[in-house]
Amino acid sequence: MVVLILPVIVLVLIAGLIAGVGADTTATASTLRGVPPEFAPWILKAVAECKDHPELTPALMAAQLQQESKFSTSRDTVSSADAKGPAQFVDGTWATYRNDADGNGRADPFDVGDAVIAQGRFMCSLLGDAKASGIKGDVRRLALAGYNAGWAAVLFYRGVPPKSFAEGQTHNYVIAIMAMIKDYQGAPLLDVGGSGAGSQALRRAAARIGTPYAYGGGTPAGPGRGFCDSGNGYLRGRCAASSTIGFDCSSLVQYAYWPHTQLPRTAAAQYGATAHQPVSRGELRPGDLLFWARRDGFIYHVGLYAGDGRVLHAPRTGRQVEVVGLDSAMPASDYRGATRV
Repeated sequence: MVVLILPVIVLVLIAGLIAGVGADTTATASTLRGVPPEFAPWILKAVAECKDHPELTPALMAAQLQQESKFSTSRDTVSSADAKGPAQFVDGTWATYRNDADGNGRADPFDVGDAVIAQGRFMCSLLGDAKASGIKGDVRRLALAGYNAGWAAVLFYRGVPPKSFAEGQTHNYVIAIMAMIKDYQGAPLLDVGGSGAGSQALRRAAARIGTPYAYGGGTPAGPGRGFCDSGNGYLRGRCAASSTIGFDCSSLVQYAYWPHTQLPRTAAAQYGATAHQPVSRGELRPGDLLFWARRDGFIYHVGLYAGDGRVLHAPRTGRQVEVVGLDSAMPASDYRGATRV
């Protein structure tokens, strides 16, 4: 199997989201952070299934999903090698590991649950192959190489294929994932308390910290491919948005509140939908909407108040979802005000 890496594109356990996510999975929750809430319980379930190979950790699986698809849930997530879904399965390998983990009546590589459970089972099998092979080296690295290039390539090279193989794709794939493991271990990237709609929205958005900005990209289901118009989506003279799977400012806010509140798509429309509930700067609560406007009054940017004078937002092309000080997010003179959903 050869899986092509897609272009550069908190933990929340959802009670009752899936059957079978119980004590065996929640026991490892503290080892995982920064994972979108729709992925977290499936990662923990997949790891719990792989009882014979403790090398398969939640952080390893999360780092692999980040490298494969940036946790994309879009049905546009298809590589040039026709690898599909968040875990990037080609048809031949999917035929072996296909499953209907979410019980919706279909085995679909685009369904988060089906894809992550299949990823875990495939990696678990590869870890077993690595241990039985007698090949020296970190079995995690060998398993990752097998996932990307096929186990036959690992056997042929007696290890991770070198840079000369497939233009270094597998070599770089393994290095990137191993380096990212630490990013998904430990405490949440943004610790959000409370149980109201605003706190819940902020937690959901915080799990997307690090997701690329994609002008026009993103839906209530998650990151999506962006596009360029006459003046937006460009980076150093090229259309970056069309090759980036991510969020823009308003799609991130829409995603954060969905489906509790179905906000409209653009920052201006979101202001219009919530302007009847203004919030002064001294009364801000986590999850409140923050808006910036041009001199002519047009609302051009929105973010979520993250507490302690900070905003969580998707800033602009070339950047990622981040948490910054409210006064440094956009020009301070453009700050229009806040509303509450």
